[in-house]
Amino acid sequence: MEIKMHEIPIREVIKGYVDNSEEGCYGYGGKLNIRPPYQREFVYKLNQRRAVIESIQKNFPLNVMYWVQNDDGTFELLDGQQRTLSICQYVNGDYSVNKMYFKNLLPDEKDALLDYKLMIYICSGGTDREKLDWFEIVNIAGVELTKQENRNIIYSGAWLTAAKKFFSKKDCAAQKNYGDYLKGSAIRQDFLETALKWIADRYKISVEDYMARHQHDTHCNELWIYFQNVFAWVQATFPKYRREMKGLSWGLMFNRHGEKFLDADELERKIVALMEDDEVKRNAGIYEYLLDGNEKHLNLRKFSAKVKRAVYERQDGICAKCGGHFDLKQMEADHITPWSKGGKTEIGNCQMLCKNCNRRKSDK
Repeated sequence: MEIKMHEIPIREVIKGYVDNSEEGCYGYGGKLNIRPPYQREFVYKLNQRRAVIESIQKNFPLNVMYWVQNDDGTFELLDGQQRTLSICQYVNGDYSVNKMYFKNLLPDEKDALLDYKLMIYICSGGTDREKLDWFEIVNIAGVELTKQENRNIIYSGAWLTAAKKFFSKKDCAAQKNYGDYLKGSAIRQDFLETALKWIADRYKISVEDYMARHQHDTHCNELWIYFQNVFAWVQATFPKYRREMKGLSWGLMFNRHGEKFLDADELERKIVALMEDDEVKRNAGIYEYLLDGNEKHLNLRKFSAKVKRAVYERQDGICAKCGGHFDLKQMEADHITPWSKGGKTEIGNCQMLCKNCNRRKSDK
């Protein structure tokens, strides 16, 4: 693998610039693939893009960039995508700097910017694995890669390219159809990672195993169809949308409960009742609680330290179950009548148990 430094003027890099879902993202007369499969989506904010242009206008040096030369003479941008796109988008007229678009600059100002030379290391020869290893080494500047972006480096290929169309674009299908249920950012790979975690859980494997198995597939139909099935089940089971539904682990719930017969109307009545119950402190946990019955999802109201102390003194430090005497720190507050049977978190429904007795009661 051979690596050489080149100084290439901006006017050459931006030549033939195009960026759309059909044709991809290219420059350098169509020979430079600015967004190869292993690259992240564009994430620079406007102030960061402007800082790139201001640095060029002041003739400050930018960090070096890295390209890989393919056997057919084309190139892939290995590191420097954020800066390259900032430059291309400015010259393309997508945003202004100091209230001046590129078209508003004087001719000599335009020429100065276009003649600015970018320092680019170009790697030729070597295996795909060597190139990807090099990517991990040189990609140390700019916005830190997310865990999923790092996975995309290792498992790049046709399958990943197809998956990113559904899950990783700004207006991707996952965002348009199910964005209200998802947290995170499509372009930072959060949606793709979520889908992969869910389907990997279904097969009892890791995300990395799933990506490795499918890396060389020509499509991602299984993942996309599974993802749609998850939300078809969600919308049939819980048809009334509430903001508490955003960001829940719907795929994991689907994997465990998707084949159960569930009465949506009955579930809705229970949701309304639980939403109105002041004992429930985590409304988002209601959905998972209704599926598995585990009260931990609800974060039920706990007895205050003041109530615990008062009841401890009332019991003279005696455990209400085993009759042993314990220090306060060795005891825990317990509902005499459980919440599930209508018991409230109030002093009249509180008893102090030693930790062992309380644990045995909880395990029943």
